[in-house]
Amino acid sequence: KEIMSSMGLIVPGVSSFGACVEKLKEKGLFEFLQKYIESGKKYLGICLGYQLLFESSEESPGIEGLCIFKGTVKRFGSGIKVPHIGWNTVQPVTGKTMFKDVNSLYYYFVHSYYVEPNNKDIVSGYTDYGINFASSIEYQNIWACQFHPEKSSASGLQLLRNFVRWCEADD
Repeated sequence: KEIMSSMGLIVPGVSSFGACVEKLKEKGLFEFLQKYIESGKKYLGICLGYQLLFESSEESPGIEGLCIFKGTVKRFGSGIKVPHIGWNTVQPVTGKTMFKDVNSLYYYFVHSYYVEPNNKDIVSGYTDYGINFASSIEYQNIWACQFHPEKSSASGLQLLRNFVRWCEADD
């Protein structure tokens, strides 16, 4: 009840896709997250909280994600050092708001898998790491990013401020 009455929800994650889904189901939170998002409440997914929004992950074959969006989470191919750890730039997509007033587009990444959404219109930022991948999305009540804003200095703090302002705007 308390979470459903909140202005917004931030779902971080550092784990494997399958283990996270199993733990969420075990705790009764998997369906809750689906209902929360479908209710129109604001959601910010970080790292695994981003990946869970999609149908499946190569990390855990046969395990279904939240299925909010069509798409797959894929492992970086051979020849690309994994995990991708460290600072990298995000190229924002014009017309999206999550990067408003951000002075630097350097963010901190720690991951071996990347999201490949079927609908490219939801993408709000791209990052080049051997391939150009969707490092963030923005659609209706959902923002999500592969990078860690909480570890990304002023850029990350501004993105988190933007999320709070966005939540407060509808309150």
